[in-house]
Amino acid sequence: MGEDAAVVTAVRSGDESEFGAITDRYRRQLHVHCYRMTGSVDDAEDLVQETMLRAWRSRASFEGRSSFRNWLYRIATNACLTALERAPRRVTSPDVIPATNDPRAMPKWAPELPWLQPYPDELLESPASQEVQPEAVAEARETIQLVYLAAIQHLPPRQRAVLILRDALDWSAKETADLLEMTLPSVNSALHRARTTMRDALPRDAQADPRVTSPTDEERALLQRFMDAFERADAAALSSMLREDARLTMPPALMWFEGRDNVMGLYRQLLGPESFGDFKLVATAANRQPAAAAYLRARGKSDYRLTGLNVLRVVDGAIAEVTAFRPDLCKAFHLASSL
Repeated sequence: MGEDAAVVTAVRSGDESEFGAITDRYRRQLHVHCYRMTGSVDDAEDLVQETMLRAWRSRASFEGRSSFRNWLYRIATNACLTALERAPRRVTSPDVIPATNDPRAMPKWAPELPWLQPYPDELLESPASQEVQPEAVAEARETIQLVYLAAIQHLPPRQRAVLILRDALDWSAKETADLLEMTLPSVNSALHRARTTMRDALPRDAQADPRVTSPTDEERALLQRFMDAFERADAAALSSMLREDARLTMPPALMWFEGRDNVMGLYRQLLGPESFGDFKLVATAANRQPAAAAYLRARGKSDYRLTGLNVLRVVDGAIAEVTAFRPDLCKAFHLASSL
């Protein structure tokens, strides 16, 4: 579909204020899109800024043959593809090292993987009116889970773009082909390969429906139990909430724990009699998953200091995965540094 003539005129007019008002309607959509492509909130912010700059510089080329929104998505997607093609493939810890049950066994030279960052749910709640962008809220709530973001890293950049445009944004094959300057057969082939790779990369229990709208009441209740058990240092209660095949990862550390026993081995170190101190957890939400910011009061200290953000993946009423992010990866949440 083409764009309204008034919008075309406004975009091409050279009025920076008016141009900014039009592009700002799509800023949050584009931010989520760039985050899906990269897995990084920081990279997404930079890429949205790059998109807006490129759009302003090339505004005279916008002729309204497609919608202004699609034109911006074309620019944003190309910016993401350029960034991804310049960077090494972004792997996750399970891709490169075996699981461990003892963090002290990790080599001191192990590199870190700082690219994966959690996405605050509050940024998924678009303030724009439904008349302006009725599709924005629905799009922002889909395929945003961390397990999806980690799996999509296995795709080459162009396949990743095809998958996101077709499956996450529900674009037609023709729209996708036009945006990426590909043929329809090549788009369909890329989508088939991408879906096959994703089926292999996603955990089996996440393949049924990777789309979620928000944490359920049951998930919030489980989060509260998780927080209470952590604050009471109740290892038995924590263990009862974990699936037998539960997993714990700790971005950006190149470290992961596979299975309830191994996860509890770490938690017992954190909560046992020789622990660093006492914990206090504060509920939040990330990637449409229940989450809790963790604060530690070290022995002999009076205040609680932020130590990280725990994002839970819940399957059938139990915790299937905990992703424990280091504080510097959670700046977008604007968490208090101490309590």
